[in-house]
Amino acid sequence: MSRTDAILKRLTALYPRFMDLQLDRERRLLAELGHPELRLPPVIHVAGTNGKGSTVAYLRAMLEAAGKRVHVFTSPHLVRFNERIRLAGKLVPSRRLNAKLEEVERINAGQPITQFEITTSAAMQLFAETPADYLLLEVGMGGSFDSTNIVDHPLGVIITPVDYDHQAYLGNTIAEIASNKAGILKRGSLAVIGRQRDEGLKAIERAAAKLKVTPFVQGRDYDGFAQDGRLIYQDEDGLLDLPPPALLGHHQFDNAALAVAAVRHFKLPVTEGQMAAGLRHVVWPARLQPLKGKLRDLLPRDAELWLDGGHNAHGAAALALSLEEMQARRQRNLVLIVGMMNTRPPADFLAPFKLMAPQVMGLTIPGEINSYPAAAIEAAGLSHGLEAKAYRTVIAALKDAAQVPNARVVICGSLYLAGDVLARNGTPPD
Repeated sequence: MSRTDAILKRLTALYPRFMDLQLDRERRLLAELGHPELRLPPVIHVAGTNGKGSTVAYLRAMLEAAGKRVHVFTSPHLVRFNERIRLAGKLVPSRRLNAKLEEVERINAGQPITQFEITTSAAMQLFAETPADYLLLEVGMGGSFDSTNIVDHPLGVIITPVDYDHQAYLGNTIAEIASNKAGILKRGSLAVIGRQRDEGLKAIERAAAKLKVTPFVQGRDYDGFAQDGRLIYQDEDGLLDLPPPALLGHHQFDNAALAVAAVRHFKLPVTEGQMAAGLRHVVWPARLQPLKGKLRDLLPRDAELWLDGGHNAHGAAALALSLEEMQARRQRNLVLIVGMMNTRPPADFLAPFKLMAPQVMGLTIPGEINSYPAAAIEAAGLSHGLEAKAYRTVIAALKDAAQVPNARVVICGSLYLAGDVLARNGTPPD
C-alpha cells in the first residue's frame, strides 16, 4: 500500500458512511484552514451526468493552448489519486499531496468528515497556494450538496447532459436530478448548458430564473455538429469551422461544442486558432481509448482493443452509436468485456448494443466490493439473447477474445474497471 493509500484509508475511517450529502462538515474544516476557497483563481464549475470530464479536458486544452496556467479537480481517478488534482497543468506530486493530506488531517483533529470532503478541502488549499489563471472544478456527485459547491462566485457554470444518475441520492426523475445539479448555479455567474431532455432543461431554467441567471443553452442559443469530418459551431456571434475533436465518438462533438460555447460565453482569452489547437491535442483517458501495451499484446496483430469508462445507460448509448459508426466503416466481430458497479442494471447498459450482436464477457471488477459479479453480467447478456459468459480475470477474457477472428474488442462498463485495466496494461494516466 502506498503512503497516499494509507492516508486515504485513515481518512475514510473518520466518517465511514459511503454517502451523506451536506456542506456543514466541509465548511467547518475550510474555516479552520483559513478559507482557501476564497483565495482561488477564477473558477469554472462543471456538473452533469455525462461528459463532465471530457468537457473539462477540452477547456483545459484550449486554455493551455492560449498559454494559461490551469488547475483541474476531477473524480474519480483511474489508477492513482494524484490524477484528481492538477496544479497549473501538472499532476500534484505524491510528496506534496501526502504532506497536504496529513496537514489537513491534523487540523481536522479526528472530527467526523467524509473522505471526499476532506480531500476536496485539501485540494482547495493546494489550489489557493499555487498560482494559476483558472480552476476547472468538476462536481463529484449531484450539485447542491456536493463538496465542490463551496465556491460562492464562480466565473461560470457548466451543466452537461443530465440523465438518470445516483437516484438514491439525487431523485427518481430527470427533473429532480437536474434540479440537484442546477444547485451549482450562482447569482451573478454565467451559465452554459449542454443538450438536455425537456424535463431536465425546464428544471434547470426554473432554478436559473430564481437566481436571475440567463442560461446559454445548446440547441437553442448555440450548437455544434459534425460536417465533412469537421466541428461546425454556431452561436449569435457567428460560425466557427474547427477541426474534429481528438477524443473519439460522435458524442464528443457535443462535448467539444459545449467547451467552445463556454470559451465564447465566458469571454475567455482564447482565440479560434487556440480552440482548434486544444481540440487537436486534448487527452482524456478511458474515453473510447485505443489501447496499446501488455494487454493489447494478448490479441492477434489484426485485432482492435478499445477502453471506455462509460458506466450508465446514457454512456452506453453514446458508446453504442460510436461502435455502430465504426462497424459501418469496417465490419468486425464485436466483443464486449464488461464489468460494472452495482449502482446501475447491467441489462440496461447492454441494451443499446443488442442489434450489433456482440459477444459479452462478464467480469467482476477486481478489488471492488460493490461490483456486480461476473455471473450477473453474463445473465444480463443472455437476457438480451446475446452470447455471454463469465470470466474470472480480464486476462482470461482477452485470451478467449484472441480466438475470435477479425475482432473489435471493447472493455467497458466502469471507470473502476478502466483504471484496473490501465494499471495492468502498464499505461496509467500521466
